Amino acid sequence: MTSSHTSLFAGVVLALIATLGWALNFIAPYVTGDYSLYDLMAVRFLIVGGLGVVGVLLCRGQLRRLRPGQLWLAAALGALGCLGYGLCIAAGVMFGGPVLTPAFVGMVPVLLALIGNTRHKTVQWRRLVLPLACLTLGLVLSNIGSLHQPSVGNRSWLAGVLFSLSAVALWLGFSVINQKQLANLPAQVTGLWTALMLVGAGGTTLCLLPVMYTLGLLELPSLGFGFAHAGPLYAWSLTIAVMSTVVGAWAWNAATRRLPMVLSGQLIALESLFATLLGLGFHGRWPSLMETAGLAAVLSGVVMAIRIILTEGASTTRTRGIWCRKTRKPSLPR
Repeated sequence: MTSSHTSLFAGVVLALIATLGWALNFIAPYVTGDYSLYDLMAVRFLIVGGLGVVGVLLCRGQLRRLRPGQLWLAAALGALGCLGYGLCIAAGVMFGGPVLTPAFVGMVPVLLALIGNTRHKTVQWRRLVLPLACLTLGLVLSNIGSLHQPSVGNRSWLAGVLFSLSAVALWLGFSVINQKQLANLPAQVTGLWTALMLVGAGGTTLCLLPVMYTLGLLELPSLGFGFAHAGPLYAWSLTIAVMSTVVGAWAWNAATRRLPMVLSGQLIALESLFATLLGLGFHGRWPSLMETAGLAAVLSGVVMAIRIILTEGASTTRTRGIWCRKTRKPSLPR
C-alpha cells in the first residue's frame, strides 16, 4: 500500500472516530438510568468546563492576545454551541425518537454551505435543486415515520421537531459567528479560543444548577452522589464529554489533514447515520421502512450537495488564486 493510500485510509478511520464521537451527543436520554436528563447534562458539561479550565491553563500564555470582550464572546459561544446545542439535541431525541433529530441535524453541513454560497456565490443555484429536493423529501419521510411510532404522540412529536429545529438554528448561528471571529484571530490562539468555549459551557451550567435544583429537576440530591449508585451516570457523562469534544475535535482535525476536502465534507454526514443507529440500538428496534427511506434521502441529499458545493467551490477558489485562505477549516467543539 502506497503512502498516499495509507494516509487516505488513516484519514477515513479518523473521520469515522470523530463522527462516532459526535454521535454520542444523541444518546444522552438513553443512559440516564434512575437519574434525570438534567443530571446527566449537568455532570457532562461540568466535566466539559473542567477540561476547558485545563486547556486555558495550558494556553495561558496566549491570553494577552485576546481582548476582554473576545474572552466573553468565546465563553458565550460555548454556552450557545455546546450547552444549548447539546440540550436541544437531547430533548429532540427524547421527544421525537432516534431518527427525527439526526435527520434534521444532518442538514447542517449543507445549510452552512448554502449560507456561504449566498454570501460568496460559487455554485449555480439550479445545480442544488436535486440535493435540496432529496433533503426535503427525507425530512418529510422521517417526520411521518417518527410520528407513527407507538411511543411518540402528536404533542411529543411536535416538541421533538421544535427542539430539533432549535438545535439546527443554534449550531448554524454558532458556526457562522465562530468562523467569522476565528478568521480575524491569530492562528496561535485557536486552542485557547476552544478552551474558553468549554469554560463558557461549564460556567453557564454551574450558574444554572441552583435554578434546576429549585425547580426540582435534579435527582442527584435525592438519589445520592455516591459512585455505588451514580457511577454509571458519571461514566456516561465523562465518555460523552471526552468523545464529543476532545477526541471528536482532535480526530476530525487529523482527518482533514489527510483527506481531500470533497471527501471529508461528505463524511460529516456519517454523524447522523451513527446517531440514528445508536438510538435505534438503545430502543431495541429496527428502523421502519419510512424512517429508512427518509434517512437515506437525507444522507443522499447531503452527499450530493456537499460534492457539488465543494467541487465547484474548490474550482472557483483555485481560479481566483486564494485556495489556502478560502478552504481553511477551523475546529469546532461539539
